[in-house]
Amino acid sequence: MPGPAPEPSPDSAPAPDGVGNRPSGSRPFTRSLSHFADRVTADGRDGWPVAAGRYRLVASRACPWASRAVISRRLLGLEDALSLAIVDPLQDERSWRFTLDPDGRDPVLGIRFLSEAYDARETGYPGGVSVPALVDVPSGKLVTNDFQQLTLDFATEWTALHRPGAPDLYPEARRAEIDEVMADVYRDVNNGVYRAGFATDQDDYDAAFGPLFDRLDRLADRLSDRRYLVGDTLTEADIRLFTTLVRFDPVYHGHFKCNRFKLAEDPVLWAYAKDLFQTPGFGDTVDFRHIKQHYYRVHTGINPTGIVPLGPDLSGWLTPHHREELGGRPFGDGTPPGPVRPGEEVPPSGRP
Repeated sequence: MPGPAPEPSPDSAPAPDGVGNRPSGSRPFTRSLSHFADRVTADGRDGWPVAAGRYRLVASRACPWASRAVISRRLLGLEDALSLAIVDPLQDERSWRFTLDPDGRDPVLGIRFLSEAYDARETGYPGGVSVPALVDVPSGKLVTNDFQQLTLDFATEWTALHRPGAPDLYPEARRAEIDEVMADVYRDVNNGVYRAGFATDQDDYDAAFGPLFDRLDRLADRLSDRRYLVGDTLTEADIRLFTTLVRFDPVYHGHFKCNRFKLAEDPVLWAYAKDLFQTPGFGDTVDFRHIKQHYYRVHTGINPTGIVPLGPDLSGWLTPHHREELGGRPFGDGTPPGPVRPGEEVPPSGRP
């Protein structure tokens, strides 16, 4: 399937950023390619066929890259076919932990640390332990941590397991435009906030800050007279921009020094982000508490005190956005997803 060029994986440094590790922000920021790039496909050509109940998605609600997969899974109605594990927002030197589950062990995979699934696939591989991760339940082995391809495959290879009324998040007729928009958003926005936040000298910071806000200005112009980034329906491009925008004021503006303006100060981007947040499948997957706990407590090179700020006020996410006046059909010819699956609700502490 033609698609965008591979994006680097977010967390494949030699050791995961976390409590007890070398402080995040104390070294120049780089992003390396996903090490495990197998695909789960309808024809099983990589040895991993799409099958209901066979795989488990391991994600962190703190991580923007993993949040893409959580949103896609919900919009497409894959909950019955693909189970979900949510890890603790805080890591230690052994990587992402299942300490939110009883006895600190994932109830399906039976492991305490995601690194155990990585080790089952390849012991001593030269990378970090990243989310999202798709794990084969029968063998306990990691299948893929290729977060960029994973959601595209959810949209195009898992169609037999989509819910009735699932939207087409990667429509074939729009893929060239979607790919172009996503490449710009990834380079300057998704990755740009990290390049600014983890910069270790002024030149590196300046080199990220300028393109980030130039791109945000261009996106605001693009969205000033259209409801969504590509066409008149939700697509993969909107998911990828949303996961950065929803974290902008709580962490990127202050913690990552991306402070030319707050998201809430840009009328177009703020209304667009609120529109998505209030759309079923987006805001109901967001846990602001997990987001702030992870960034402010794990990135000790940037925030050595570990103090987690009490702000910002989150109530604005639920205020009117008026974007419906631009028209558009959020789910195209489809329908919204139903209520959040029992047991997967975001706790009140993480919601506006």
